[in-house]
Amino acid sequence: MQVLIVEDEELAVRKLHKAILAADPTMEIAGVTDSIQATVDWLRAHPAPGLIFMDVELADGQSFEIFNRVEVASPVIFVTSYDEFALKAFKVNSVDYLLKPIQKDELEAALQKFKRSISSNAPPYNLEALLRELQSKLQPREYRARFLVKQAQKLVSVEVKDIAYFYSDDKMNFFRTFDNRRFVVDYLMDELEEMLDPKRFFRISRSVFVSAESIVKIDDYFGSRLVLQLKPPLEKEALVSREKVSGFKVWMGK
Repeated sequence: MQVLIVEDEELAVRKLHKAILAADPTMEIAGVTDSIQATVDWLRAHPAPGLIFMDVELADGQSFEIFNRVEVASPVIFVTSYDEFALKAFKVNSVDYLLKPIQKDELEAALQKFKRSISSNAPPYNLEALLRELQSKLQPREYRARFLVKQAQKLVSVEVKDIAYFYSDDKMNFFRTFDNRRFVVDYLMDELEEMLDPKRFFRISRSVFVSAESIVKIDDYFGSRLVLQLKPPLEKEALVSREKVSGFKVWMGK
């Protein structure tokens, strides 16, 4: 079966591509588009794929606009960090709604649901059934409110709202508060990604998460990247990696 991926972050495309083929090696990635217009053009130029994985936030707007510009005959699995879009997503051809970072079991469950709908000749996007299943997903997700960290010979609790950014340095992970205190944090960066509210923190690279309040200045940087000036200052360059730039701009605009 041919699959179209609509996603504007290169790293996310690679991860999703790998995850799809791991879940079902018979699927073929027929194309990848990174914007509303590119997706509309692709759908007009190609036969409808068997399935579309579609990010909600693209560089040129929300992907729901695609459905206003071209007929989308394929079922869709939406992928996004923002569950506020869930109800809107399910009003179009949605099989399921996956929150980033995508969990293997959730992806496999979404594909199984899609396959069952095909084998039973039932529409994979029955709105009432999907909305019933969505109720549990719409429960507000709880993110970390504080971290318990070591300070000298004691433990202290630091509120997340007081943290400017997280970063890796010499195989250790730290966070720095707005009043310029540094603490070691005993979690991997990937673990932090699941703990931190994506509205408050953005992962600009593999080794840095920043809060919007910590950003003083944003400049262009070679290699289609951005460099940030942070407060308090970070000991190394705070670079927004090339595959993160589009998502970062959307996040900063919220």
